[in-house]
Amino acid sequence: MNIFFTCSHSPLAQKAFVELTRRYGQAEASQAEYFVAIGGDGQVLTTLYEALKYNKPVFAIRRTESVGFLCNPVDGLDDLDQRLMRAQRVSLNPLRIEAETTDGTTYSAMAINEVSFLRETPQAVRLRIVIDGTERLAKFSGDGILVSTPAGSTAYNHSCGGPIMPLTANTLVMTAICGFRPRGWSHAVLPQDSVIEVEVLEAEKRPTRIEAAVSVIREAAKAKIWLDRTQKLTLLFDPDQHLGERIIREQFML
Repeated sequence: MNIFFTCSHSPLAQKAFVELTRRYGQAEASQAEYFVAIGGDGQVLTTLYEALKYNKPVFAIRRTESVGFLCNPVDGLDDLDQRLMRAQRVSLNPLRIEAETTDGTTYSAMAINEVSFLRETPQAVRLRIVIDGTERLAKFSGDGILVSTPAGSTAYNHSCGGPIMPLTANTLVMTAICGFRPRGWSHAVLPQDSVIEVEVLEAEKRPTRIEAAVSVIREAAKAKIWLDRTQKLTLLFDPDQHLGERIIREQFML
């Protein structure tokens, strides 16, 4: 079995990496059957982007003090090959963003969890929101907004008060980040085929940055976001640790 291992800087992850590569070897990324990420959710997301280049599945082992929501438990390191063969697959489509800055520069980026629009200064951002060609918010004011996939709905989105969405919901969610105006608006649940356009109002006075995974776009002027169904990322889970079940379970955590 050819496995390509990645790991975070965590001492726990580093120790597991040494033991696993000694036991199973370290295949070239292009030749591997599986990618195995050792660490926490940050390492999982980084590895997923790398695995996408080779169309390989990712199995994650939690070796960190953080939550590790996308990870499988350690449960020993002796039977990794058997766990990989028994693992259930979850396919995820990432968000795609096409953005333009105030000087006319264009950027393209991808995000598995969410895309965020955030203020750069003490002044609130002001944003105009258009969904599928229809203006939905003429002027949002606050710290920012985010657009999340179901896989990302338990993370930053939930911390901002957005709803947790099952993987099978076929929805996206747009959530206010410390929204000020309109007073009564906190989030919107949208069909996954929605095309979301965000225009930064008063961009020179109220500079805004966009964060999409590892990409940070500063001095944003406008952007378009949609679910990119041409790209598919595959996560592997132990049968009793399926991501869909975890997302449902997370809604009942106290």
